Amino acid sequence: MDENRIYTTIQGDMWDSIAYNFYGDVKYIGLLLKNNLDLLDVYVFSAGTKVFIPELPEEYEDDIPEWRR
Repeated sequence: MDENRIYTTIQGDMWDSIAYNFYGDVKYIGLLLKNNLDLLDVYVFSAGTKVFIPELPEEYEDDIPEWRR
């Protein structure tokens, strides 16, 4: 795991806010969840939780419907 891609949460962080802050859109929550399976039961983070932030794969853009591009 690339240590440069680790985010340390602050109190009150949620999956949607993390996705928005790193990717600019909450639609990437699924990508975060797939890469942080040990944190699936967390809805609101306490301070100090380490979350892996994967890079967006190029094909992710291809999965977007034409009307959303």
